Amino acid sequence: MKFTVLIFLTAFLPLSAAAEEQHLHQSPYAGQQSRTVKSLSTEDIAELEQGGGWGFAKAADLNGMPGPSHVQKMAKELELTKEQLASVQSLFRTMRNDAATEGSQMIAGEAALDAGFRNGSIDADKLRTQLARVEASRTRLRYIHLAAHLETVKLLTREQITRYNKLRGYTP
Repeated sequence: MKFTVLIFLTAFLPLSAAAEEQHLHQSPYAGQQSRTVKSLSTEDIAELEQGGGWGFAKAADLNGMPGPSHVQKMAKELELTKEQLASVQSLFRTMRNDAATEGSQMIAGEAALDAGFRNGSIDADKLRTQLARVEASRTRLRYIHLAAHLETVKLLTREQITRYNKLRGYTP
C-alpha cells in the first residue's frame, strides 16, 4: 500500500507543480491584449470621450470642494437657487465639453503609443516624446476637472458646501 501511494505521488507531483508554475506566471492583464488601445478599457475610452471625471477630481472632492456634476444632481437637497443651478449647469457643460475634447487627445496619444509598440517603430526618444504627450493631456484633463471644483465652490454658500459633504458621506 505504501509503495502504491509513493508511486502515485511520484507520478502526479510534477504535474501539480507544472500547473502551479503556469498559474504563478499568468498575467493579470491576460485577455486585455485584444483591446483596441491596450492601456484603456472600453469603459475608460467611453468615459474619456464623454468628458467624464475618471477620478481626476478626487483631490478636490475628498477635501470638501464640490464639483458641478454632483452639485447639479443634488440641486434639490442643496436648495440651489435658480441662478446657482443655471451657473452650475453652464460650468458643467463647459467642463464636460473641454474634458471630452482633451479626453480624445489622450486616447489618441495612448493609441499612438500602443501602435509604436505593436509595429516596433518606437525607440527610447519616441517613447519619451509620446509619454510626454499622453501625460500632458492627462495633466490638462485633471486641470479641467479640478478647476471646475474651484469654480463650483464660488457659486455655493458655506452651508451648501457643508450639506454637500454630509450628503456625500465625507463628514458625520
